[in-house]
Amino acid sequence: MSQYPIGTSGQKWGEKERALWLANQSVKRSYHAEVEAKIELLASDFIVENYGTLAYETGDYQLWAIKSPNWSNTKQTLLVTGGVHGYETSGVQGAIRFAQTKMSAYAQHVNILVLPCLSPWGYETINRWNPEAIDPNRSFYANSPAQESVLAMAYVAGLGDDIDIHIDLHETTDTDNSEFRPALAARDGITQNNWNIPDGFYLVGDSENPQPAFQLAMIEAVAKITHIAPADENGEIIGAPVEQHGVINYAYKPLGLCAGLSNARFTTTTEVYPDSPKVDDENCILAQVAAITSGLDYVINQQASSQAL
Repeated sequence: MSQYPIGTSGQKWGEKERALWLANQSVKRSYHAEVEAKIELLASDFIVENYGTLAYETGDYQLWAIKSPNWSNTKQTLLVTGGVHGYETSGVQGAIRFAQTKMSAYAQHVNILVLPCLSPWGYETINRWNPEAIDPNRSFYANSPAQESVLAMAYVAGLGDDIDIHIDLHETTDTDNSEFRPALAARDGITQNNWNIPDGFYLVGDSENPQPAFQLAMIEAVAKITHIAPADENGEIIGAPVEQHGVINYAYKPLGLCAGLSNARFTTTTEVYPDSPKVDDENCILAQVAAITSGLDYVINQQASSQAL
């Protein structure tokens, strides 16, 4: 892995290095035009709530939640999160597309809460980190340093209802190796080697609550939309053992991952590969939507089966 242009090899970044990194970032797209404008149009069908403001020297951003009407404590509750890493475009757009096209039908069966874009600055600058060079997706824990994580956790906790299903929408991109992992190594003064970027869709389950049948249902559905990532020569995907076709597991809560923010029974993190020559932007969005709907179908069918016994 080549030396990152900011910092000294083997030394953690200080304020000077973080400031230099921030100065090198620039806005490349519009959160308002591509995200907020679409959310505003959903207010006639759903409850659209502002759940906080991100306040940075680079500017403030409003955070939005889309909530199904007729909320009931007799229903199970689905949480969909996107844009924890702002650069992962189909996570944001997939969450919005689900709300636009599928949410009304499923809201008859479950309560649904969609947080489409947790990291608006990251979305605009196409970044994994926030302006303070903090990764929100490693910051879901008490006394978190990331505003994005703090506000999302507080809002979900404030619902007063348990989350039963949580689907967190992500991407794995070529820039993980070309930019983000080298930046991480430089920031933390450590050495990291490139890993093979998997060509295809995969899921990351929770090693402490893997729910393999739930993961399988999603993989089988998404395989009808796009190709599933194969294991590498070591039987791994991004350095983790493949548990079943297209599925690896991480320890959600110890790693501070967004998918571990609740005690949901059914959890997964999707990973779309938008840089594959086999896909385009629309295919990536549809894969995210298919993951949500098939995960929901599995849980709804499981509940129906148990009630019939």
